[in-house]
Amino acid sequence: MAATPADASSSSSSSSEAVVGGEKSNKMITLISSDGESFEATEEAAKMSVTIKHMIEDGCADDGIPLPNVPAKILSMVIEYCNKHAADAAADDTNKHVADPADADEDDDNNNNNASAGEKEDLKSFDASLVAVDQAMLFDIILAANFLSIKGLLDLACQKVADDIKDKSVEEVREIFKIENDFTKEEEEAVRKENAWAFNE
Repeated sequence: MAATPADASSSSSSSSEAVVGGEKSNKMITLISSDGESFEATEEAAKMSVTIKHMIEDGCADDGIPLPNVPAKILSMVIEYCNKHAADAAADDTNKHVADPADADEDDDNNNNNASAGEKEDLKSFDASLVAVDQAMLFDIILAANFLSIKGLLDLACQKVADDIKDKSVEEVREIFKIENDFTKEEEEAVRKENAWAFNE
């Protein structure tokens, strides 16, 4: 599912061109993964990361932005997320200004609402697909989203973890997070008795 460097570059240069003042911004930002692979993203997509946004504003993007904590396979997914969401935000902005509300009739309103609903469903489906990965990769996405300060992606990945452990037993949660049980059998039984309401197994 993760995009290759070529895929990420192609996607960012076509589907994710931001609309600014009625014109598309084609400025590209080069991002360099921890394992040395270079990816391109539109400036608008890259700026979804607060970390990268500040680096661009500080003039640190001319020779590419190194991201020492983000490996290529994760960076390609991060760029894919940013491309999709930047394009969606640009489309929303365009739809809001495409026509004078005074000129719109009821049919136009209905068509716009239907298109908007369809786009939101598509975005929701994309998000779900992006985080439908194994636990190790999901945790890597969380680390990258936190390092890059991409709140939407961080929330998405954390929600997936929460959904995955919902209704799981204590033992299953320990296994997922690789947590060693340091209680003795007697201590664990005592905790379970004291907090019986929490152990609904």
